[in-house]
Amino acid sequence: MRRIFICLLSLLAGELPAQELYVFSEPASSLPAHSLSVKLNDHFVTKDNIYGRFSNRLMPQLMLGVSKRLMVRAGVSLANMHSSQTRYESFSLYAKYRFLSNDELHKHFRMAAYSEFSITRIPFHYDEISLMGDKGGVEAGIIATQLWHKFALSATLGHTQVLHKSRFDEVIYVPQRSYQSLNYSLSGGWLVWPKEYRDYRQTNFNLYLELLGQQLLDKKAGWLDLAPAVQLIFGSTTRLNAGYRFQLYGSMQRMATGSWLISLERTFLNTWKKKQKEKNAPR
Repeated sequence: MRRIFICLLSLLAGELPAQELYVFSEPASSLPAHSLSVKLNDHFVTKDNIYGRFSNRLMPQLMLGVSKRLMVRAGVSLANMHSSQTRYESFSLYAKYRFLSNDELHKHFRMAAYSEFSITRIPFHYDEISLMGDKGGVEAGIIATQLWHKFALSATLGHTQVLHKSRFDEVIYVPQRSYQSLNYSLSGGWLVWPKEYRDYRQTNFNLYLELLGQQLLDKKAGWLDLAPAVQLIFGSTTRLNAGYRFQLYGSMQRMATGSWLISLERTFLNTWKKKQKEKNAPR
């Protein structure tokens, strides 16, 4: 009973409302403090531009709510997108710090800064810059999220630098390679169900629509994707996502102009805080 009460208090604190749990991007809100989240993403395309076949990328991730403002995430990717067999691709480390919170009843405005570092064993393919496993490098940016009751709108602006060895040699590559990009997104989320919130065990159903874009800074090329998605949240701690992104505009070589994303995430609230209390309890 005590554990259920603690979970309920954490959810009522409003650290991460359901309609802010975007499928293709991150909100400015953070994972609840002292919480652990385990997530498995499956990103796949029905026809890639290397082998012309179905290929997918599995991305297991572990997230920690260090405090109410800071969260970190570590993940790896295993895929057959750049090879004929599924193999280990990359490791990434992500951190997000919420530096502004203007919270009111049923609405808030929040801003956060984020950074990501990724290393990969994949050869340099395509113009598109992605730290999901295709490229190794660093990215930093800011996120702003506004919540109005059942609707949340979020915008992201980030800058990526690819740290591939070919960037630092004296070889002239034809076609020209790109090593830096400006990335942006605009995401909307709508809490469709329940119509009236009565119990934390109620299943939540959310709809999302996201605009995702990239502009290369080494040459004049970019793309813009539209990504609708659906989401189910069970017992306020288990999340199932499904979404499809497709290109609206593009002027660069990419792995595919359409891809699917399915993910499952489980959050464990007050994970190590409880253990610390047990450790300090008198015996």
